[in-house]
Amino acid sequence: MKISIILGTRPEIIKMAPVIRELKHQELNFFILHTGQHYSHNLNKIFFRELELPEPLYNLEVGSGSHAEETGKILLGVEKILLAEKPNLVLVEGDTNSVLAGALAATKIPFKVGHIEAGLRSYDRSMPEEINRILVDHLADYLFAPTEKAKSILLNEGILEEKVFVTGNTIVDAIFQNLSIARKKSQILSKLCLNMRDYFLITIHRQENVDKKNRLKSIFKALELVYRRFQLPLIYPIHPRTRRKIKEFGLKEPPGVDFIEPAGYFDFLILEANASLILTDSGGVQEETCVLHVPCVTLRNNTERPETLEVGSNVLAGVNPEKILADVIQMINIKRNWRNPFGNGNAGKKTVKIIKKMISLRTN
Repeated sequence: MKISIILGTRPEIIKMAPVIRELKHQELNFFILHTGQHYSHNLNKIFFRELELPEPLYNLEVGSGSHAEETGKILLGVEKILLAEKPNLVLVEGDTNSVLAGALAATKIPFKVGHIEAGLRSYDRSMPEEINRILVDHLADYLFAPTEKAKSILLNEGILEEKVFVTGNTIVDAIFQNLSIARKKSQILSKLCLNMRDYFLITIHRQENVDKKNRLKSIFKALELVYRRFQLPLIYPIHPRTRRKIKEFGLKEPPGVDFIEPAGYFDFLILEANASLILTDSGGVQEETCVLHVPCVTLRNNTERPETLEVGSNVLAGVNPEKILADVIQMINIKRNWRNPFGNGNAGKKTVKIIKKMISLRTN
C-alpha cells in the first residue's frame, strides 16, 4: 500500500493533518507532495513544523500565477512524480488549483483518487473554486463528504452512492487536536495587547473581493463603519497578494484596522477562538467559527457551507457597507449555543479506515 497526499495551501495542510496523523499512527506507507501554491514561509513551512507533520517528500514550488499557469505547472510536476512513485491512491482535499491538477494528473495516468471534503457547492460558477470542486468530485473514485447534505448534493449530480462516504469534517479534528496546544504555545493576544472577546478578526483573500477595486473599497468602508460603531480593534492578518492590491488600487487603510503579517496556525486559532466576531470571505473560517462558537459575518453573496447558516452561526452580508454593519450588530450578541453540524472530531480516523478497506478490496 502506498498513498500520495497532494496539497498546496495552508487550509489543505490544516485539514489534511488529521488524516496524515492517522496514517502515521497506523504506520501506513504514504508521502506528501506539496505543490508550493502557497509559497511564503508563514503560509507554508511553518504549518508543517507547528503541526508536527512529516516534511513533504516533494515540493514543486510553483508559486503564484494565473489559474492556467498554476494548474499547468502542477499537472506537469505531479505527473512525473506519480509515474515514478506509482501510489495505490492519490488523496486531495478541498477546491484549489492544486486539488484539480493533482486529481486530473492522477486520473489520466490512471491512479485512483480520493477527494476529502467532497460535495460542497456554492452554485456560483464565477468562483474558480466552484469549478475545481465540481470537476474533482466527478473525477474522484472515493468521495469523503463532510455532511449528509454534501452527500445528497453528490447523489443528485449522478455520482454513484457506493463512491460516497460521510466522514464528518476534518476541520473539527484539527480544532479538537490543536486548540489546547495553541492555548499553551501562543502569545498572540498579549503580543497584540488584545483582551478576550474585545476585538474583531478579519480575513479577506478571495479573488472576487481583493481583485476588484470597488468591492475591496466597499469592504474597507464597512470596516470603518464597524470600527466607528464599536470602537474595537479589527485585527487583519493580511495575505501578501491583498497587500499588493491595496497598493495597486491606491486604497487607504481603514481606521481601527490593524494589518498584521499572516499568522501561524496556533496564533490564528487563538485569534479565532477569542474574537468577539469574525468577518471573512473564507469557507474554512466559516466552518472553524461554527465549531468554536464564534459569530461569523461572511463577506460573500453565497456559501458552500450552508450548514453554518442553518444552525445560525453565520450570515451572508455581501459587500454593502450598511448591510455588513447591520449584520455585525445582529450577530455580535447572539447566544453561542448552536450545534456543530460538522461531526465529532473522528473524520481522520473514519477516512483512513475507509481507505484501508477500499485499497484492500482492490488488491486482494
